[in-house]
Amino acid sequence: MDKIDKMILSHLQENARMSNIDLAAEVGLSPSACLRRVALLEKAGTIEGYHASLSLDKLGHSVVVLVHITLHGQSAEMMAEFEAAIQDVPQVLACFLVAGENDYLLRIAAQSVGDFGRIHTEYLSSLPHVLRMESNFVMRTVLNRGLNAEDI
Repeated sequence: MDKIDKMILSHLQENARMSNIDLAAEVGLSPSACLRRVALLEKAGTIEGYHASLSLDKLGHSVVVLVHITLHGQSAEMMAEFEAAIQDVPQVLACFLVAGENDYLLRIAAQSVGDFGRIHTEYLSSLPHVLRMESNFVMRTVLNRGLNAEDI
C-alpha cells in the first residue's frame, strides 16, 4: 500500500459517497487509474464495505450501553454458543471478544433506560453461559473515529 492508496482510503472514510471523478482529483490520478486502485483495495479486503453512519438519537435510540460479559468458562463450545445467541439480539450494535477480566464487550442501543431494562430482561439475562454482566451507560461520545489511513 503506497501513499496514494492511503489517501484514497482517507478520503473514502470521510465521504464514501464521493464520486470517483472527485476522488481521482483529490489524490492526483486519472479517474480510470483511481477506479482500478479502489477495485484492488476492495478485492484485497482492505475496503470491507461502504456504510451509512446513522444517528441513533434521531432514530429514537438515545441510550447507548456498554455491557461487559464474563462467561462461566472459555471453552470453544461455550464461546460458540454465546456468540451464536448474541446474533439474535437486535439491539446489539457490536460484540467484541476481549482479553482481560471480562470475556466480551457489547455496545447496545436502547430507546431509554427503561427500554434497556426490557432488553436486559428479555435478551441479555437469557444468554447462555453468562456468569456476570456489568452495564455502563454512555453519557456522551467524546471520540468515535476510524483508523486514519494516512498514518499507517
